[in-house]
Amino acid sequence: MKKTTQNLMLLYTVFAVFLVTANAIASKVFNTGFMLFGSPITLTVGAICYPFTFLITDVIGEIWGKKEAQTAVWYGFVAQIISTLFIVAARYLPAVDESVQSAYVTMLGQSWVFVIASLTAFLASQSWDVFIFHKIRDRYITAHGNRNGGRWIWNNASTMTSQIIDSVLYVLIAFGFGFGWLFDASMHNTMIAMIVGQYLVKFIIAALDTPIFYLLTRNRKEGEANEQTS
Repeated sequence: MKKTTQNLMLLYTVFAVFLVTANAIASKVFNTGFMLFGSPITLTVGAICYPFTFLITDVIGEIWGKKEAQTAVWYGFVAQIISTLFIVAARYLPAVDESVQSAYVTMLGQSWVFVIASLTAFLASQSWDVFIFHKIRDRYITAHGNRNGGRWIWNNASTMTSQIIDSVLYVLIAFGFGFGWLFDASMHNTMIAMIVGQYLVKFIIAALDTPIFYLLTRNRKEGEANEQTS
């Protein structure tokens, strides 16, 4: 991907789309069919979509730099707040019939605890991703004199560690405090299984998207040269 303003705006847009979509479909929880600590591993559908947001910020960071990657995080944070405000406002508009209202509340009527959990986990994990991505990248380039062959290290290390933060914070706040699981010993295994399950899915997606990261950043130097001459 060439380093152009148009491509940067495109990635900002795709980032926001992935993020808002992940939040919109997060209300659906499914059973993976696997067991952990005697409890079924359940996941929100959003856990499948959300990891791709880290890929986008990594691509932005690799090509445009840390400042632009962190800007994407802040744009995403604002996008979540705006979408949440409209979703909440729509809940209180009169529906044509009660079944429509009930369906809307069931799918999109998230409680304030889930909103706080989502925003907190997002801001903490994404900011860590940007920070550690560039910390490892800068040290590698300083030590080796170039970035060739090392991109998978900071791409995977940043995403896989940030996903731990995201999974733990979201489940602890949304289910640990929101559902009171943290204060119910009988639900501790279920909560741990959910954290581990979500993280494993995100870990696998992070590993699988490495070729995409390489593909999107392979023409970085060409783009810089074209931008400088234009």
